[in-house]
Amino acid sequence: MDVVEDKRVLVTGSAGFIGHHVMQSLYHTGHTVIGLDVLNSFYDPELKYARLQAQGFEKQKIAYNQLCLNCKDPDLSFIQLDLTDVKGLQMLFHEHQFDIVVNLAAQAGIRYSIDNPQAYIDSNILGFMNLLECCRRYKTKHLLFASSSSVYGNSAEVPFNTAQCTDYPVSLYAATKKANEILAYSYAHLYNIPTTGLRFFTVYGPWGRPDMAYYCFAKSIVEGFPVKVFNNGDMQRDFTYIDDVVSCIVNLLHLSPETAQVSTPFHLYNVGNSKPENLLTLISILERLLGKKAILQLEPMQPGDVHTTYADVQDLEEKINYRPATSLENGLTQFVQWFNLHHYAPKVAALVK
Repeated sequence: MDVVEDKRVLVTGSAGFIGHHVMQSLYHTGHTVIGLDVLNSFYDPELKYARLQAQGFEKQKIAYNQLCLNCKDPDLSFIQLDLTDVKGLQMLFHEHQFDIVVNLAAQAGIRYSIDNPQAYIDSNILGFMNLLECCRRYKTKHLLFASSSSVYGNSAEVPFNTAQCTDYPVSLYAATKKANEILAYSYAHLYNIPTTGLRFFTVYGPWGRPDMAYYCFAKSIVEGFPVKVFNNGDMQRDFTYIDDVVSCIVNLLHLSPETAQVSTPFHLYNVGNSKPENLLTLISILERLLGKKAILQLEPMQPGDVHTTYADVQDLEEKINYRPATSLENGLTQFVQWFNLHHYAPKVAALVK
């Protein structure tokens, strides 16, 4: 499905993992696209700058609250900005009057949220509220925002369906994502803002976050360090390859929930592979692809973790004919090819070469 031309699009978190791939998918589409990221140090900022360089932005031209033009596509720009910067965000919306906002900015990480709660409140709650206010004030025609499978908590009701109860998050990160959904629904209802929430399920692939399990496993395997496997390996995740996720986002850009006097223009979707895989299966595939056995260090379940994630994607199948096309084996093959090329680069910024 083709994206609609001549739309002004804001992609927040554009130097992050998913945001990076979304930006690359929007080259030469006719959209005027601005990527936004605060470029914080939750993980090595050089990886974020490397993603931006791969997108066509020169690091030396990036400065806070200054628009940086793209050297590959004149319709793409980038701005370093914090969503908690109310004045800067309002000025950006006032100047560009975005038709579509894709919010992929958030403080990520479940375990990190236990020790650093304020970072999650600031970014995921306050920053998101500021974005909602700008969407209201400047009459955004479609807001798409990232939620998470973590909102389902330890639910034994599988596969997870968007209609089931999500009132019992088991991590602060999950609680902030649930709060995003509630706030977004309220704004959609009160101000008739067409809004789409996307509950992502363990997204993986090239250019991924170094704190994600599959990336940590690969790094530990090649460096000969023990691979920490929680709950003694008895965990399942609905691993979803990045290309399938981005295809879903791009296809939903122009399919906003309908506005009407009698209903709220709001819809939630699960974005998953609908095929849970055991963590030990993931490790076995990585061992084969990397040509080296893992040293397993079995650990108990960690606070905030859940046993299983499993997406019911029927709504997406009906809406956009969503069919995840990438098996775990094929997706990890793509990741390992990228990992082998780039992991040992002296500087992450050299990854784009």
